[in-house]
Amino acid sequence: MRVAEGERLRSVELPGITLNIRSRPPERTGLPPALYVHGLGGSSLNWSALMQLLADEVDGEALDLPGFGDSPPPDDGDYSITGHARAVIRYLDAAGRGPVHLFGNSLGGAITTRVAAVRPDLVRTLTLVSPALPEIRVQRSAVPTGLLALPGVAQLFTRITREWTAEQRVRGVLALCYGDPGRVTEEGFRNAVEEMERRLRLPYFWDAMARSARGIVNAYTLGGQQGLWRQAERVLAPTLLVYGGRDQLVGFRMARRAARAFRDSRLLTLPEAGHVAMMEYPETVAMAVRDLLTDAGGPSVGADGSADADEADDADGVTGVAEMAENAGEPGVGADGAGESARG
Repeated sequence: MRVAEGERLRSVELPGITLNIRSRPPERTGLPPALYVHGLGGSSLNWSALMQLLADEVDGEALDLPGFGDSPPPDDGDYSITGHARAVIRYLDAAGRGPVHLFGNSLGGAITTRVAAVRPDLVRTLTLVSPALPEIRVQRSAVPTGLLALPGVAQLFTRITREWTAEQRVRGVLALCYGDPGRVTEEGFRNAVEEMERRLRLPYFWDAMARSARGIVNAYTLGGQQGLWRQAERVLAPTLLVYGGRDQLVGFRMARRAARAFRDSRLLTLPEAGHVAMMEYPETVAMAVRDLLTDAGGPSVGADGSADADEADDADGVTGVAEMAENAGEPGVGADGAGESARG
């Protein structure tokens, strides 16, 4: 995978998984650790811009989930929310870097919500960008992604799109994930095409996509103590929620519900952003993160009074999408990226 200037890649072998870790050395010693977790079909590259902007605040690392980026598939083939959360927990336990400032986007948001709920000792703050949390009514634009979960659909899609070029595929992804694909530079587009070409050569690419999508859909049906909304209510770490008004995968209307669910939350809405605000408006997101870190400068949350580590092996998550918000009173930003945040 591409390595941006100042970044480093290394491979970490753990029981049952091997993880690729992207890191950026902090600008000074003694900074608190941070870990970034990408979404479905993404990789640690998705966090490069934000990692660079926060290098003076945190000692940042971004991992490739099993089967994505440069991380090979897990030995047990488990791509469920629980399986991915277990991989994150295993890495944090092995690295001894916790508690960390934990970041998640989309699927990564569901994963990190679960991690924060079941292992509060590992999480100092939580930042969720368009987290995949459950909602009954699904946006039409999100349906094709969900259909990947059905048996045979990935193989069918592979055959149908066999003649598509990497450029065509990337343009489709950008149209789905960005509020304004025109914000992507020519260099960024070329890099995305190269990465797409690399991924398509991996023999497990579509299998990892289909199984992870299936894990999301399966998790959607769970309720009770193992549902992600219930787990969101149990998160003790101060939480920053970031939602894009043009998100076609996770509905803008979910922002207010999420702000109510997380007990110590603040909300940043970006009306012009899509599904990956940390890539579209990294400066604005970085400013909100700085405020979060400043306000959460006290001691980290301990494990007492909360779920134990074994729960991560038993629980399964929930995810979902919703419609666009109609609340004209939402705080947010304009097209220039200048914004404001609201405490939940």
